[in-house]
Formats: sequence, C-alpha cells, structure tokens
Amino acid sequence: MFVSKIDSCLFYNETAIYNKNHKVFDKALENANKAINYGLKHKNNISVANGYFTLAIIYIDLKKYNDAIEKLIRSVSILNTAAPSAKLGLCYYNLGLCYMQKENFSRAESYFEKSISVYESIDLTNAKNTVKLQKALLYLEKNEDSVAERTLEELVHLSKSKDTFKLQSEALYQLGQIKVKRKINNLALNYFTRAYDLSIENNDLDQQSKISKKMSEVYDQLSETKNALAFLKIHTKLSDSLQSITKSKTRSIVSERVKVDEIMRSMEKLDKEKKEQEKAGKFSKLINILSIALITILSLLSLSLYKNNIIRNKSNELLREKNNELEIAKERIEKASKARSEFLSTVSHELRTPLNAINGISHILLEDKPKASQIEYLKSLKFSGTYLLTYINEILEINRIESNNIQIEQISFAIKELLHNIQSSLREQASQNNNDFILNLDKDVPEYLIGDPTKLSQIFINLINNALKFTENGTITVNTKLIYKNDENCSLKFEVQDTGIGIPKDKLESIFESFSQGSVEINRKYGGTGLGLTIVKRLVSLMGGKINVTSEIGTGSIFSFNLDFKIGEETAKSNDFAIKNPKIFINKKILLVEDNKINQMITRKILEKKQILCELCETGEDAILKLKLNKYDLVLMDVHLPGINGTIATEEIRKFDKRTPIIALTAISLDENREMLLSFGMNDVITKPFNPDNLYKIIETNLLVETNIV
Repeated sequence: MFVSKIDSCLFYNETAIYNKNHKVFDKALENANKAINYGLKHKNNISVANGYFTLAIIYIDLKKYNDAIEKLIRSVSILNTAAPSAKLGLCYYNLGLCYMQKENFSRAESYFEKSISVYESIDLTNAKNTVKLQKALLYLEKNEDSVAERTLEELVHLSKSKDTFKLQSEALYQLGQIKVKRKINNLALNYFTRAYDLSIENNDLDQQSKISKKMSEVYDQLSETKNALAFLKIHTKLSDSLQSITKSKTRSIVSERVKVDEIMRSMEKLDKEKKEQEKAGKFSKLINILSIALITILSLLSLSLYKNNIIRNKSNELLREKNNELEIAKERIEKASKARSEFLSTVSHELRTPLNAINGISHILLEDKPKASQIEYLKSLKFSGTYLLTYINEILEINRIESNNIQIEQISFAIKELLHNIQSSLREQASQNNNDFILNLDKDVPEYLIGDPTKLSQIFINLINNALKFTENGTITVNTKLIYKNDENCSLKFEVQDTGIGIPKDKLESIFESFSQGSVEINRKYGGTGLGLTIVKRLVSLMGGKINVTSEIGTGSIFSFNLDFKIGEETAKSNDFAIKNPKIFINKKILLVEDNKINQMITRKILEKKQILCELCETGEDAILKLKLNKYDLVLMDVHLPGINGTIATEEIRKFDKRTPIIALTAISLDENREMLLSFGMNDVITKPFNPDNLYKIIETNLLVETNIV
C-alpha cells in the first residue's frame, strides 16, 4: 500500500522504478527528479547519486543513451568520493552498455574493465562474471571472435550453482553461435545442448525458447529433419506459453495500477476534505494573513524582477564573452591542426628522401657481388631501412592507428626467419651496452604462419629496443612458446625479457601512454619519444592479443602477449615482383626527372642494371622541353621539383603528348594520394624509397601497355 506523501529519496526512487517497469515513463522521470532535488535540498550526496542513477536507467529504457551517459557520469563523480560500492560498479556497467549501443566499443570496454575492478575490490564475484559476459558480447560485436571465445570458455568453467546457471547457459549459447559462424555445426550443437540443459535446470523459459529455435536451425542445416522439427515444436510451444504469461502479467499490471490509482485518489480526497475543514475554522484569520502576505509577495516579486533583470544582463554579457573565447579557441585548434599536418608532410618528405638513398645503395651493393663477410651486414642494413620506413609511416599516421583504421595483412611468412632477421639487425646495438641477445624458439612452432609480418616485426623491434635501452651488461631474451596447435590453427606466446633497471609498480600502466617513459629522470637519462610501447599496445590489440608486463626494480622486466595464427605454407619469395619479359628493358630510353643528386645516381644505377638508357634532367621546365624535342619510351617524374612541380609539368606534357607513359616518383606526403596524382595525367605512382624489384615491375607493366598501343 502507498503512503500519500513521504519526504524520502528512497520513496521517490522506488516509485520511479515502479513506474519505469510499468512503462509509465512520465511519472518515472518526475519521481527520479524529485529524488535528486530531495538529496540536493538535504545535502545528501549518496541520495543525489542514486537519483541520477535511477534517471539514467529510465533514459536507457527510452533509448536516450546520451542523456543516460550524462546522468551516469554525474552519479559516478559523486560515488567515487566514497568507498567502492556495488552501485559504482553498476554505474560503470551501464555506461559500458550505453557506449555499446553507440558502437563506441573501445570506451565501452574501458567502462566494463572499471566495473570488474570495482566488483573485485568488494568481492562481488557474480556481478563481475556478468560484466565479463557482456565484454565477450562486445568482442563479438567487434568481430574479435577468438578473444570473446576465451572469455566465454572461462565463464563456462565456473563452478555450477543457481547463481551461475543463467550466466553459463548464455555463455554456452554464444559459443555455439561462434561455431555456427565457422560452420562447425556438430560442435555448435554440443554447446547448444549444454546451454539448453542449464536453462531447464534454471527454469528459464525465454532461454529455452531461444536455444531450441537455434538448435532447430542447425539440425536443419545438417539435414536431420526429425530433430529439426522436434526442436521447432518445442520453440513454438514455449513461445505460446511466454505470450500467455506476458498477457496475464499485463492484465495483472493494469489491475494493480487501477487499484493504486484508486487508493491514491481516495487518500487525496480525504486530505482535501480535512484541509477544507481546517480552512473553514480559520477563514477570517486567514483573510488578514493573506492580505499581508500578498503585499509582501508583490514587493518581493518586484525586487526579484529587478534583480533578475540585472542578473540576466550580466549573464548575457558573460555568454557573449565565452562565445568569443570559444571562437578564438576554435581558430587556434584549426591552426594547430593545419600546422601539425604541414609538419608531418614535411617530416614525411625529408625522412623518405635519405631513406631512398639507404635502401637504394644497400640494394646496389648486394647486387654488386659483395664479399661473403659483408653480405650479412648489408642484409641487416636493408632490413633495418625497410623497417625504418614502415616505422616512419606508422608514426606519421598515429591517428589512423588510434582510430583502428589500420588493416591487418593475412599473408604466409616464416616466423623463425623473421625473428632471426630481427636478432641479426639488432645484435650490433646489443653489443654497444655489453648485452647478450638470446633467441629461444620452441621446436614445435610451425615454420610458416598466416598473419602480418611487418606489424609483428614492429612489435618485436619496439620491445627489444626498449629492453636494450634500459639494460647494461645484461641479457635480453626473446622467447617463443607454442601453447596449442591443430591441423589448421595454433596459438603462440611471445616474451621479451631483460635484466635492466625495471619499472616501478605505480608506473606499469602509464608506460603504455603516449610520450610516457615512467619518469622525467628516466626520460632525461635514456631519451626516446615514448611512443614505442603505445604503438605496441595498439598493434597487439589489433592482432587480437593483449600486452602484459611484469617488472621488479633492479631485476628487469618481462613483456608478454599471446596471438592466434592460422598455419601457412611456404611461398615463392619473389613472386610478387617476377619479371615476365626481361628483354623488354634492353635499350629502352627513359627520361628521369629528379633534382636530388643522390637519388639521380641510385635510380640511374638501378635502371642501367637492366640495360636501360637513362637520360637526366632536374626541372619540370626542362622535362617539358625534352619531350617536345625527343621521343622517350617512358618518363620517371619526381613530384617535388624546383620551379614548376612534377604534376604541373605532366599536365603541360599531356597537352601535346598523350601516349608516353609517365610514372610519378614521390616521397608522398599526407595530403597526396594516388588518385590525385593520376588526375594530372600520370599513368602510375612509385613511392620513395622504392623496392627496385617493384620499380622494374611497374616499368615493365607500362612499357607493355605502350607496346600494345603501338
């Protein structure tokens, strides 16, 4: 039974939740706001936090997720001033749900982690496991099935109890869904059957209905018609029962609401009659009091209007000032963004140009039959140059990394060869601080894996460089261990261990933040950008793993992560750049338009290796004149030239020569792209520093096209 009026936050919250559950949202919102106002009036912060939480879950039912997030953050800011509580964990959990609905999965995952942390601190295991289930569903939304699968398996193996039946049933159901997605229907049925049995033990009709429908679909795919029909009948029967229960509950709710409304009206009537009786006895006295009160109110109202007018004018002035400040701040941000873009463009060009020399010269020296003792050094130089180019690309596009726009390649590569190449390229650096560099490879690790060798190399080189930087007279060990393997898949654990200075426990989380190296003193002593571990964390996450670190001061650190791979096969190493017709290069006349002397020398040398006749010029104007006076089989046009640049020169050439292939050579900047360069009349694009084999292949392709035209 309801009381006509109770001045209590608890009453308002319970009334709001009652109305929410019965879909009377206007009353629900009204009572939630009353709870907040009551808490503010009595300076009871916990009451205010509870009111904001109630208001948030009403907004979630109404699918107003932005409003819900704003109220939950208000509640969290208050609850964080007290000891951890179940309500704080619930706030973080609901924030995660809201961001999942908005498809902001990274933020949702962050809030789920915070919720788990709170529940662990107050030993609420069941609540923690519920959040873990939601995290698994989040990973499924992100198509990170392997990560979700590990979490779901962990939930399935919890000890069985009434508190875990529903949780384990849903975990088994989701594992079955993953197997259906992979078309492993027999294993999917195994999971669905276990989920179905648990839902029966828990008397969960909704879960039974959902699972029986899915089992019917899987049996149908397996052409087991009898079983498919049997489970379809179970699903239909359960659906009818649930509809009947829902109708009964609806009638009960309506009846209950009518009774409550009648009680409330009766109590309001009694209260009104009582007040009328009191007024009748004091009517004459009230007339005098009301007259005085009316005069007082009018006086106060006039004063209030006057003050409000002054306050409104001041507020308007303050708003105008704030708007001006915001406009100025916006302009500053835009200028900073433009300056940053221009800076990155300049850095891109200035770094790629010398890298072209490093990669080109190392290639030429390897082609010129070096001494046996020099081959290993030259290969290390070429490997390091290639890695450095990749690293620069990642640094210049750090925003793309953070927004998950990087594509993970799936190609076959030799894992052992990759690790040995890294060891070879960094052995000299290890010796500078008198360090030993040890590589331990589990003998059962497959020879070939399918994945992204470039990004895996970047992860290892960042971690090993980090270990080398902070270790002297010690040992750096890279361990590769096989966790499991079947005919098609395997899981590997990688560790990079050092005996260096170690990391303080309070810095173990912050070291993965951009430009963070633990402390100012460490930054001054050891240097570096502080971006390496940030990139490692993001790349490991994109590849489906999670980076972990353990460390002790003075003893050293261990960085570890697990990754899943499909087992690959050996592929031809030069297949991508195979030249079909080597004779096509002989005596072909190519004009190289390049202003950099080193690049002229390298490119000319590479071309002459194929018996190509190479003619040089350094400006766009000279290129236009030479093409007017001479015939060339192909033009290699640098984009950034003194005077008119390569794009404008190409545009002018196309006015009188539409046939000669023109290939752009560019240390490409952030605002350049292939489509833009082709729009000026260029036939193809080669990015500096270039792979000589790739250069030959592109030249061959364009010469063949020109030959076909003739």
